[in-house]
Amino acid sequence: MTATSHIIGKHGQDWWRGAVIYQIYPRSFMDSNGDGIGDLKGVLKKLDYIASLNVDAIWLSPFFTSPMKDFGYDISDYRAVDPMFGTLEDFDRLVEAAHARGLKVTIDQVLSHTSDQHAWFVESRESHDNPRADWYVWADPQSDGAPPTNWQSIFGGPAWQWDTRRCQYYLHNFLAEQPDLNFRNPRVIEAILEEVRFWLERGVDGFRLDAINFCTHGALKDNPPREELVEGFIGVRPDNPYGFQQHLYDKTQPENLDFLERLRALLDEYPGTTSVGEVGDDDSLGVMAEYTQGGKRLHMAYSFDFLGERHDPEFLHDTLTAMEARIGDGWPCWALGNHDVTRLATRWDAEDDKAALRLYLVFLLTQRGSVCLYQGEELGLNEAELTFEQLVDPAGITFWPTYKGRDGCRTPHPWHADLPHAGFSHAPPWLPVPQTHQALAVDRQDNDPDSLLNAYRDFLAFRRTLPALIKGEVQHHPVRNGVLCLERRHGKDGERLLIALNFAAAPRELKAPYSVTAIDEAPAWIEGRWADGTLSLPAHGIALGRCTDNEESAPWDV
Repeated sequence: MTATSHIIGKHGQDWWRGAVIYQIYPRSFMDSNGDGIGDLKGVLKKLDYIASLNVDAIWLSPFFTSPMKDFGYDISDYRAVDPMFGTLEDFDRLVEAAHARGLKVTIDQVLSHTSDQHAWFVESRESHDNPRADWYVWADPQSDGAPPTNWQSIFGGPAWQWDTRRCQYYLHNFLAEQPDLNFRNPRVIEAILEEVRFWLERGVDGFRLDAINFCTHGALKDNPPREELVEGFIGVRPDNPYGFQQHLYDKTQPENLDFLERLRALLDEYPGTTSVGEVGDDDSLGVMAEYTQGGKRLHMAYSFDFLGERHDPEFLHDTLTAMEARIGDGWPCWALGNHDVTRLATRWDAEDDKAALRLYLVFLLTQRGSVCLYQGEELGLNEAELTFEQLVDPAGITFWPTYKGRDGCRTPHPWHADLPHAGFSHAPPWLPVPQTHQALAVDRQDNDPDSLLNAYRDFLAFRRTLPALIKGEVQHHPVRNGVLCLERRHGKDGERLLIALNFAAAPRELKAPYSVTAIDEAPAWIEGRWADGTLSLPAHGIALGRCTDNEESAPWDV
């Protein structure tokens, strides 16, 4: 069964502007068949829960056929569902059921590289003159046998792997089992676009594009060294030589823009579909702007700017204002967590701190742009502490003990506090469920009106009633005594909202610049108040109100 119609919904073809997308890591969401691994039927079983969050779409991390060296990001067949996750028919039923609930379905597409077990690579490595000989990036060794360049892999070590059949090196920006496709070959681009079309024909509403700025490589020249580490991409740590270079030639090449325009043209054939690209680059904000401007490349993009440890309001303010100054008519997508980084509650020092986690939620959902929420954020899950013996992530195994990898954010979703493995599976799961997660299970939070889970539901529902928060313009005010302030406005004469976020662990009082009234429909835990021109905020408090005059906004004095 195929489904080529796309639900547009009340927000039209640009439903993705301001949308909230819930990321599902399928192998850790829900196990339907008792093998300890989550699957598509498990996602289907929990669609009502997802819809109850008041999100607009889901993003499914890879479920394609794969040897799972990088847990699905090494695809060996773009058009098939790996048997551990189910079948194509299961996927079709999931899309149909999601659409029936008003949920869009976006899926991961890993376009820059494949598995070394993909049929394309198996053929390519056999000889120098087979039909796919130049579908991957092959290069001769230097005269002393060294790799062609000094490029490094994200996962540690050289980005070149010697192949004894061709007596050449092939490029792999990630694992050696993930060879990079040659996007300088027009036939590769045509083939990749057909793989994307396959899923469009099955009714998907969009794609999250993995490492999208890695699709094209530049001249085979050595990257120059950098003077200091820039944490601009996942895995760039002091113990990873990837961070020792300026990445001038191995990614983010101008030719990639041509490919993105071809990709956008394909998506435009299917009205109501969208794309969000993952950008990892030293100048990530600049690449996000370039990749989304003009309505002819990506619809939106996100980077790792808010996926590190730093979260002081000055840093957040500077990042947001820098993006606004550069993005023009482009569109950002913001996230505070995903399957590649330490859990938000741990990374931003908010374990067991519901007020801080609510603050971070409102911060994320009041910015201009779309939003990705990672499964478990709505429960306040902390980073799981695993032993070396429990690790399965190749990055964690390589860089242990200074970096423990990504397994700690990928443990199974806890559904029932009192059931084995938190109700995720009847069998021991592929990663253990920590005791701390059992206590935060969905059934414990579901009927508690003061739970973080219900705070997510409440604010997401409230946000839907305010067009200014979904598609409105933004103005950021200077940070004042730990308080981040911004305005959102929908249309020249439309509603104007003022948001104040207290990142300090102590109460704050500020003079409001103009008349503001509270919004009665706001969740009760938004406790900041305006009275007689003064804004009062509790520790980690939030205030959100309507401006009652029409005067032009001006930055608050610091």
